Amino acid sequence: MARNAAIEPVSGISITIPLVLLAVLSAAVAVQSGFVATGAPDMSVAPPQTIVIAPHRFAYRDAAEYFRNGLAVDAPRLDMTMASPLEIMKYQTTLRDYDRCVADAICAPAENLGDTSSREVTPVTGVSYDDAIQYAAWLSDHTDTEWRLPTDFELAYAAADRFPDDALGIDPNDRNPANRWLADYEREARRAAAIDPRPQPQGSFGISQTGLVDFAGNVWEWTSTCNKRVELSKKDLSGDPDSRSCGIMIAAGKHRAPMSSFVRIPKGGGCSVGSPPDNLGFRLVRSRGLLERLTERVEGAMTHMFEPAMSPTAEQDDDES
Repeated sequence: MARNAAIEPVSGISITIPLVLLAVLSAAVAVQSGFVATGAPDMSVAPPQTIVIAPHRFAYRDAAEYFRNGLAVDAPRLDMTMASPLEIMKYQTTLRDYDRCVADAICAPAENLGDTSSREVTPVTGVSYDDAIQYAAWLSDHTDTEWRLPTDFELAYAAADRFPDDALGIDPNDRNPANRWLADYEREARRAAAIDPRPQPQGSFGISQTGLVDFAGNVWEWTSTCNKRVELSKKDLSGDPDSRSCGIMIAAGKHRAPMSSFVRIPKGGGCSVGSPPDNLGFRLVRSRGLLERLTERVEGAMTHMFEPAMSPTAEQDDDES
């Protein structure tokens, strides 16, 4: 007598994994075969050395200028968690690397005031925000990877213990202007210019806990964050200004400095408030491509699917730890 064959249900995992893998592989094949345009990178331009900042919790004070009833108050300091890793240049962009963009007639020559004999290890300075954006676009074209300026938030996340806290440190309800004047005076005194403001070779100003080199030395770094003013006494707060139409950007170093986007030499003017930076330079963030993000998601999904199921007791212990 013939026996009925048992038909096993097809699991969702067995269907999902091949479909996701197929999507990733199809994207890879499309790129490799040329169906998806990726540009023609000039491999003679080596990408800069980067580090990956692992997700971690950190304290961040907003870069905006906060006021209450016309009086300056400290921006809120919040405990933030970055959910994704950040890939950023380990060192600031060097003169040698910037010179290649100049040689291609894409970037304007830098107004570097320091020693230029060791261009391969000396950070480029005397460059504006606009110059930095132009270089990022050039580097992206020549490495087939998207490079951009970090936001103030991302730079704080990457610099970790080296990032400054610009708080005045006074009671926000204190309405005595003399106290604010004194606190501001003391803060500016701590921001005195460096004894030797000339750009120094890589590694001259130490390294952060996260591996970022030379941040908060005598080169301030351009960010893509637009300077803004927040009046807390108003009920309706305007949204964040668009950096594409913003004329005042945040440069970060020993302290934050709002700078006009076209300024190259900060001591020549353009700093809206406070002591000007010694120099202006930059480092860039590498944006992960579509295929990288897809692959990362697939790997994460597969890891999650095949993780052994935790017992209720183990899951509770893990949460409590």
